[in-house]
Amino acid sequence: MMQPEGESASEAGTAERPTGHALIQSLLKGLDASPGVYRMLDAEARVLYVGKARNLRARVANYARPSGHSGRIARMIRETAAMMFLTTRTETEALLLEQNLIKQLKPRYNVLLRDDKSFPEILIAKDHGFPQIRKHRGARRAKGAYYGPFASAAAVNRTLNQLQKVFLLRNCTDATFESRTRPCLLHQIKRCSAPCTGEIDAAGYAALVADAERFLQGRSTAIQSELAREMQAAAAEMAFERAAALRDRIRALTAVQQSQGINPRGVAEADVVAVHIEGGQACVQVFFIRAHQSWGNRDFYPRTGAGAEEAEVLEAFLAQFYDGQPPPRRILLSHPIENADLVTALLSERAGRRITLAVPQRGEKAELVENARRNARESLGRRLAESTAQARLLAGLAEAFGLPVPPKRIEVYDNSHIQGADAVGAMIVAGPEGFARSQYRKFNIRGDSLTPGDDFGMMREVLARRFERLLKEDPDRQGETWPDLLLIDGGAGQVSAVAGILGDLGVEDIPVVGVAKGIDRDAGKEEFHRPGSPVKALKRGDPVLYFVQRLRDEAHRFAIGAHRAKRAKAVGATPLDEIPGVGAARKRALLAHFGSAKAVSRAGVADLQAVEGVSAALAQRIHDFFHARG
Repeated sequence: MMQPEGESASEAGTAERPTGHALIQSLLKGLDASPGVYRMLDAEARVLYVGKARNLRARVANYARPSGHSGRIARMIRETAAMMFLTTRTETEALLLEQNLIKQLKPRYNVLLRDDKSFPEILIAKDHGFPQIRKHRGARRAKGAYYGPFASAAAVNRTLNQLQKVFLLRNCTDATFESRTRPCLLHQIKRCSAPCTGEIDAAGYAALVADAERFLQGRSTAIQSELAREMQAAAAEMAFERAAALRDRIRALTAVQQSQGINPRGVAEADVVAVHIEGGQACVQVFFIRAHQSWGNRDFYPRTGAGAEEAEVLEAFLAQFYDGQPPPRRILLSHPIENADLVTALLSERAGRRITLAVPQRGEKAELVENARRNARESLGRRLAESTAQARLLAGLAEAFGLPVPPKRIEVYDNSHIQGADAVGAMIVAGPEGFARSQYRKFNIRGDSLTPGDDFGMMREVLARRFERLLKEDPDRQGETWPDLLLIDGGAGQVSAVAGILGDLGVEDIPVVGVAKGIDRDAGKEEFHRPGSPVKALKRGDPVLYFVQRLRDEAHRFAIGAHRAKRAKAVGATPLDEIPGVGAARKRALLAHFGSAKAVSRAGVADLQAVEGVSAALAQRIHDFFHARG
């Protein structure tokens, strides 16, 4: 991140100091025409808005006008009690700094993209003589060719499945490849050419890899023509088995192309980005076009900053979405944006090549944008309908348990273990928009003094760690991470334990409800326990009861998943995990070379050093580790 050239600040002082238009007018004389970033703060020094400016003085002067603002901007100006300014060297730096501050501070009036997950890609790894094809997500550290992004794991898995039918590339790990002595099941069902056992030579496999890459680059027509010629030649030579295999590959290739949906002829590489706003909410739909193929679409629901319009939503979305996500050469938009030149410069700088933004008006590109707009409109309509139903359930929950207002953040806790082993606590989050899976958390139970199977003690540990962190990170409860309601899987004992730990931490105003199985442990007969209140039950068929059951079941599912993952990791643990310098890659290499951790422990220094990636010093360390243990 660049270093700002200069910094100045104006902060609210006493109640007599001006606010709103008057305050902003008084600050103008201290500003010049430099580019930079400004922050608007309320009377409690909370950041309301972060904005950029080509000319700070001119931009801030707009806010000093007493009229002519939208309702959203007028409210923001009225709440402004202080402003802070940072000057930058260039306008592009101002845009970058603005987006970094928005991501860090999450101001109420800014547009904020809340989904920052990476997208899966297809990787043809080239660190082996017989390249592997696999799904990849995250930083591009492995040597190979990357193709993507795909909109979802399902989209990339579907394409990988079809590609294996067509090109017969291996997807096994290098360790599995080296250990094979006969072809695996994938070869038998015609999904792999089995280079591991020499069923295909290096040149033949390289030709398959080249064909796969040509397809992923959009040159599938030539591949189909070549396969068709080979099939006809095989049939003419009466090699009917080979001809049938080639026919199956052609059919699989056709199936891949049909599954891609929209396949534009005139657009080789682009992201199609369209926005629809309704009811104060926005949906941004992104279609990924690569190699003349549609690789899926994803919808996003950025926070609109209390009423931003399409141009502002799109501009903020582009700057935030492509932070860490490589942009394509062309981005097709549904609406023009105000600072297209700045956004273009920023994205081009991030990509290391020229990026273009366009709002097409006719032809195939306009049809692609219109399709994305229709999807955005329909997705937002479904979301608004679901939000209305969710709002009714939250209101019903508040009424059932005597809450002053419907909760905006419900945290549900559960734990999972087998006789105390591999114990994991789990927290899920739900609110007006349903389950907030990005907010889920798991807790590895650390308490060495806990009796195996002590559910009360586990719950105390989880809640203590959760709220100690909340008190440390947000003691004034200014953020959105403090819950309005806690649901605990358990009865009076668990509720009492939770109330006790919250009381010890001085957090006594968050309602706690325990969900117990009730009579005959029958779903529908749940009993609800609250501190200082009689046990409550809800009628069978009550939508609120079903809602609570879904919350509890989701927490249970997440807890079991976390426990199974921890148990699986423990099962795969070996003494090698305890040796400094032996990471996952060297552990795999050692196990592949020697066959087991026990065999590694018996190996001499020279034998250990023969393993790829094991230096003389590390070989000595491994030998000393096992020798000391013996």
